Amino acid sequence: MSEETTVIDIDREKGNFHYDVKYAFDAGTGLNEGVIDYICDAKGEDEWIRAFRKRALKVFEEKPMPTNWATKDLETIDFSKIRYYLAQGQKPKRTWDEVPDDIKQTFERLGIPEQERKFLAGVEAQFDSEAAYSNIKEAVGKQGVIFVGSTEGLLKHPEIFRKWFGKVIPTGDNKFSALNSAVFSGGSFIYVPPGVKVSHPLQAYFRINAENFGQFERTLIIADEGSEVTYMEGCTAPKFNTATLHSAVVELVALKGAKIEYITVQNWSSNVFNLVTKRAIAEEDATVKWIDCNIGSRLTMKYPGVVLKGRRARGEVLSIALANDGQHQDTGAKMLHLADDTTSNIISKSISVGEGRATYRGLVNIPKHLKGCKNNTECDALLINTNSRTDTYPAISVRGNKNFVQHEASVSKVSAEQIFYLMSRGLTEGEAMSLSVNGFVNELTRQFPMEYSVELKRLIDLEMEGSVG
Repeated sequence: MSEETTVIDIDREKGNFHYDVKYAFDAGTGLNEGVIDYICDAKGEDEWIRAFRKRALKVFEEKPMPTNWATKDLETIDFSKIRYYLAQGQKPKRTWDEVPDDIKQTFERLGIPEQERKFLAGVEAQFDSEAAYSNIKEAVGKQGVIFVGSTEGLLKHPEIFRKWFGKVIPTGDNKFSALNSAVFSGGSFIYVPPGVKVSHPLQAYFRINAENFGQFERTLIIADEGSEVTYMEGCTAPKFNTATLHSAVVELVALKGAKIEYITVQNWSSNVFNLVTKRAIAEEDATVKWIDCNIGSRLTMKYPGVVLKGRRARGEVLSIALANDGQHQDTGAKMLHLADDTTSNIISKSISVGEGRATYRGLVNIPKHLKGCKNNTECDALLINTNSRTDTYPAISVRGNKNFVQHEASVSKVSAEQIFYLMSRGLTEGEAMSLSVNGFVNELTRQFPMEYSVELKRLIDLEMEGSVG
C-alpha cells in the first residue's frame, strides 16, 4: 500500500470536540423545495440538477420508512429538525494556509495534514456540507487523474460527471438514496484515465461539526480501462445530545480490467444515524473490493454491493462491525452476478458488546442462464456476554447447475471459562479479552492496510475495557 508505515489514529474520543463556526450559508431547519432552491443558488448549479433534486424530494416524501424490515429506531428521526446545508464558503482551498483558522484547527487536531504529507496521493477534507480543502499531488494530477469534491466535479467536468451520476444507484433505490439525491453536497469525484495506476491512496475525511445537522456527501469514482486506484475515507463527529444524520451515496464504476479498492473506517459518535448506500459496477475483468469497518454510530445501515456486469468480473466485501451499548450495526453486502465466470467473496465479522446488536444482511443473486459463477460467503458473529445480540439474514438465490456457492456462518461467545483459562496463564482479564477478540478478527484485519489494522486492534481493545461479566 504505502512505502512508509503510518499510523492513523481513529480513537473515538480524539474526535469529540467542536468549534463555534460562523457559517456564511445556512439553509435552516426542515426540508422542502425552498431548501433545495437555496442549495442550488448557493452552489450556482444548472437547472437540470435543480430539477433532479426536486424529483428526488418527491420520491423521498412518497417512500415509507423501511421499518417493515429495519429497526423501529428509524422512526425517531425528526427530519423537520435537521439542518440540511451549512457552509462557510463554497470553494475548497488548495493550501492549508488558505483554510479558515477554525476549520484548519479541526483538521490539524485530527492529524489530516500529516497524513497527506506522509503517504497520500491526494486528500480532501469536508467540513459539514462542503469541502474546505482539496489537493492532489502534482505528479498524480499530471497523469490526468481528477480528484475534486462533487460540487467542483459537477461544475468543471460535467461531461464525465453527468454520464455516470445516478447510474449505479438510481434516486428511487431506497428512501435514503432519494434523500441524498435531493440535498447532496460535498463528497468526492475521482476519474482515473485508462492505464493509469495511482500508486498511493487518495483520501477523503468527513467531519460533522454542527448540532442537528445532516451530512449528505455524494461520491463518484470512475476507473477507466486498465486503471487502478485506492480510496480511503474516514469520518468523525462530536457527541451531541440530539441526533445527527449522515446519509451518503457512493457510486463506483470499474471499466474493463480496472481495479478499485475502497476502504472505510467509520468512527461516528453514538448519536449519529448512519444510513448509507454504496454500490459498484464491475465491467469485464474488473475488480472492486470494499473494506468496511463499522465502529460507532447509534444505527448504521450499510450494505456495499457490486454489480458484476462483465465476464470474469470480481467483487469482494470484507467487513468488521462492532456494536457496543446503545448501538445497532445493521451491515452486510450485495453481489449481483450478471455475466459468466464472475466471482464474489463476502467475509463479515461482527462483535456485540454489552447490549449492542449486530446484524448481517446479505444478498447474492446468480440467475439460471449464467455459468461458471462463484460466490463464497462467510459471516461470523462473536457475543461478549448474554445481553448482546446478533442476527443473520442471508438471501441467496442461485439457479442453474453450472454455478457454485458456498456459505458458512457461525456464532460464538467468549465464555467466563475461556477468560479464566487465559488468566491462569498469567494474563490480566483485559489482556485475556483482547486476545480472544483480536484472535477472532485477526484473519480479516491482516488483509487491511497496515495503517488501519494496527489502530483497529487498538480501538477494539478500548471497546473491550470493562466488558467482561
